[in-house]
Amino acid sequence: MKLTLPTCAAVLLSLLLCSTNALADRIKDLTTVAAMRSNQLIGYGLVVGLQGTGDGSDVSFTAQSMKTLLNRLGVSLEGPLSDFETATSAGKVDIKNVAAVMVTAELPGFAKPGQKIDVTVSAIGKASNLRGGTLLLSSLRGVDGEIYALAQGSLTATGIDASAAGSKVAIGVPTASRIPGGATVERMVDNPFDKAERIVLNVRESDFTTTNAIVSAVNSRFGNDVARALDGVTITLQAPQDLSQRVAFMSMIENMDVMPGEPPARVVVNAKTGTVVISRNVRVTAAAVTHGTISVAIAATNEVSQPGPFSQGQTTPVQNAEVNVSEPNKPMFLFQPGVDLRQIVDAVNQVGATPSSLIAILEALKSSGSLRAELIVI
Repeated sequence: MKLTLPTCAAVLLSLLLCSTNALADRIKDLTTVAAMRSNQLIGYGLVVGLQGTGDGSDVSFTAQSMKTLLNRLGVSLEGPLSDFETATSAGKVDIKNVAAVMVTAELPGFAKPGQKIDVTVSAIGKASNLRGGTLLLSSLRGVDGEIYALAQGSLTATGIDASAAGSKVAIGVPTASRIPGGATVERMVDNPFDKAERIVLNVRESDFTTTNAIVSAVNSRFGNDVARALDGVTITLQAPQDLSQRVAFMSMIENMDVMPGEPPARVVVNAKTGTVVISRNVRVTAAAVTHGTISVAIAATNEVSQPGPFSQGQTTPVQNAEVNVSEPNKPMFLFQPGVDLRQIVDAVNQVGATPSSLIAILEALKSSGSLRAELIVI
């Protein structure tokens, strides 16, 4: 809930309070299958086709990568690498249209060879813009050092960086871009889905109430001991051994509706934007709160003192200062024990607290021990 304006707060509060505990969620929205975990991939590559915004001759590893690549493609470069770098720095070989980049991707669970995945390309040298470039064939490796995907394609960069005649405009980050479907999976990651006797589900938010509700719902439909809870996060399922039946069983499981537990009471504050989100379970013990700021205004007036006629005096500059101190009359409001979200919002809106003032009030309530919630500042 963004408590910037009382009207917005009232509307969002009404929507929040209209939701009831009678709404159930699907198991697929509350859990993840452990065998479907994703894996991170990383690789090194070169982006070509830039309009003079690449690394240029100053980055030695870009020149080294270019020479290695050209040699592999059958382009003979006579002399050692140092000669190539010397020619590059002397301007005989221009690689300002080339940029060295790091390529990263996320390999989904059950990804099979031939499938496409998205990749992210980020400059690591002196390149100022990757817009319009093309990534050359790059291998993506996993944590075990094996190649799991190959990436290549035209970059999609949304950032813009333009300058001329001393003026500069920058929108987004032009040194990072993406290639949708830019990598082809070459190797499959082994997972225990088709071999394990029991399938493991992980609850997205650790909650014993939600875990118990899932176990009870599964056992009431498929029989006792089909689902077991190991802790507040992990649930194991006794699944059929036949793979087609196992897939059908998991389809029925993930579409079952259960009543999740109430989330912990939290107040999330974004100090940069002034956004404050208060969950429904937040409570405040008895507390009296007042909030106000003292403002000091100083106005300086420059005047000139002129001497009288025929007094042989000198003109003297004089500065007069006027100081005003004002303190707004902020009424104190009282929180009764166990007040709920609506009362908190109404009390804060009555004193006309700004987002910054609201953040200060919440931090003070947390420090005094009156706020029965976790205060998260992002």
